[in-house]
Amino acid sequence: MNPVLVGVLLAVFLFVGMLVLLDVGRRIGNRHLAVDPDGARAGVGAVDGAVFGLLGLLIAFTFSGAAARFDTRRLQIVDEANAVGTAYLRLDLLPAAAQPVLRDHFKRYVDLRLQVYQSLPDIEAARQAMGKSARLQIEIWRLAVAGCRTESPPCATLLLAALNEMIDITATRTMAARIHPPWIVFGLLFVLALLASLFAGYGMAGARTRSWIHVAGFAVVMTISVYLILDLEFPRFGLIRLHQYDDVLVELRQSLE
Repeated sequence: MNPVLVGVLLAVFLFVGMLVLLDVGRRIGNRHLAVDPDGARAGVGAVDGAVFGLLGLLIAFTFSGAAARFDTRRLQIVDEANAVGTAYLRLDLLPAAAQPVLRDHFKRYVDLRLQVYQSLPDIEAARQAMGKSARLQIEIWRLAVAGCRTESPPCATLLLAALNEMIDITATRTMAARIHPPWIVFGLLFVLALLASLFAGYGMAGARTRSWIHVAGFAVVMTISVYLILDLEFPRFGLIRLHQYDDVLVELRQSLE
């Protein structure tokens, strides 16, 4: 299923679920007040405080972690552009006859690396582009090694080290895109948000009419907060995107002409 659609469906489910549980909590509270007006709220504040405190703590930690990983992924785009640019410049160390083919390969390689991330959220297309770029990496390395054999040691030391860094950063970026908190953490976040809605509805019991501003406001704020965390965790799929930061690679590709 499309990850964007999954995120929207989860947000809708959370929003509707919170509205329902706010109403259910209010109804339960009204029944308890009707049976025991003096004791219906005894001890409720301590439980509410614990649940809302845990919910706030979990939101803070998940948001902080998601934002940190988002920044890391942005910086890795710059690291890859620098690695490719450095390796491209060091092609000058090779014999003149070996350089044109490798320079063409570098241009194709950058095009494929851009295609990997610009294809998302089409995961299959991204995998195909990644496979092509991996095969091209092997070809670039093979040609560079063959060219360095006829040159002085500095060629191998400088060029192959730069190529190694260029190849390594692709694995680093791939793993960084897969690193997320365990799904049980997000599950707990959803459960706590729904439980907090139930308790908040219970706390609203006793009023003659519902305060729709508070009901809708609480559900909207919580839903947006949770959706934002998910969006930061998967910045190639939702409203928050890393695509604009790919301009670093686009500018690099233009400089290779």
